Amino acid sequence: MHWFPAARSARPAALLLLPFFLWGCGGHAPLADPIPDGAAGGALPATVSPSASAEQEARELVAAGAPGAAVLHLDASGLHLGVAGERALGGGDPVTADDRWHLGSNTKAMTAVLVARLVEAGVVGWDDTVESWLAELDPHPAYRGATLPQLLAHRSGLPANAEPAVMMALFGADALRDPVADRRSYAASVLGPADGVTAGVAGGVAAGPGDPAPFLYSNAGYVVAGAMIEAATGEAWESLIQTWVWEPLGITTGGFGPPPDGIQGHRADPEGRLTPQPPGAFADNPPALGPAGRAHMTLADYGLFLQAVLDGARGEGDPGFLSTESWTRLLLPMEGPRAPGDPAYGLGWGVLEEGRLLQHAGSNGLWFVRARLAPGAGRAVVVAVNEARVDRLGDAMTRILEGGEPPRR
Repeated sequence: MHWFPAARSARPAALLLLPFFLWGCGGHAPLADPIPDGAAGGALPATVSPSASAEQEARELVAAGAPGAAVLHLDASGLHLGVAGERALGGGDPVTADDRWHLGSNTKAMTAVLVARLVEAGVVGWDDTVESWLAELDPHPAYRGATLPQLLAHRSGLPANAEPAVMMALFGADALRDPVADRRSYAASVLGPADGVTAGVAGGVAAGPGDPAPFLYSNAGYVVAGAMIEAATGEAWESLIQTWVWEPLGITTGGFGPPPDGIQGHRADPEGRLTPQPPGAFADNPPALGPAGRAHMTLADYGLFLQAVLDGARGEGDPGFLSTESWTRLLLPMEGPRAPGDPAYGLGWGVLEEGRLLQHAGSNGLWFVRARLAPGAGRAVVVAVNEARVDRLGDAMTRILEGGEPPRR
């Protein structure tokens, strides 16, 4: 099992910040209709059916210590879901198939698809740079030429996260924050200071203007990309992702931050004891982090997105949603300097076995969701738990994702 942890920010009193991931020219452009007349609009509705084997796998995760768990298998026959455990530890309320799960950094692949759709609509371009849309923030020369693909592939040179003081200033309930303004503040903080550049490019800077920087997993890069498309469209990322990605794919349960009801994430104390965390200002990362990892939805709806990715990777995607050329760009690792142990990474996906597998994971410290796709076989697996003690759950998750047998007792 290969782990590639992203740098983490400071730990405020209420929350371990920010997800980790795992292998396993000015003015507003007019927006075109995201679903042209006659276009099918993405993946067809999938059949969601209960699965005894997936339920058994979910029970294995609960036996390993998770309060609640869900496992989703996707293949040619549809979506197969199993759930087990409790929504909140000790509450006695069982996890259901309709519960919404916090996706963490799995949101990044959705943001990348959003950018691709905006490129195809002529709203932004793949060669658009930070300076193209955020020049008024006076970005440091090291970042001015970073393109949208470089931001989405973690090759912009930006640091992993904003400074802790910046993050703390942006906390608050979603209803009380302005995420667009917050993203601009966040972007200004990571793009501007020279000392931030020094800290952020520990792996080195780009060889020349416009060249990809060494790989450095960066939530900041996705926030900056979000601020760029907001500047281009005049709309919030939260609105754009719904209109241009979720609605065309038939996703109806998508939202932002912790799910407002039902299942809850759990925080672990230093001894590993879990406490349920009701929705609130410190039950997730700040709203500014939306493009990097704050989406939630049911696993059935997440399966609709994964079906679109599988179809696109196989050259069978709906061209009314996204072209094969765009899917290739999204799922092909970006070339550039790579240190030993650095992953191959496309735009929102880790790429394994020369493209035969796609993988990602996400967590805000209270949830943990991992997805693994085998495009050639037309299959995907998702495992989700409402806590994040990877030391206790990582082996069981990997075994399920890889199709291995549980150890004999």
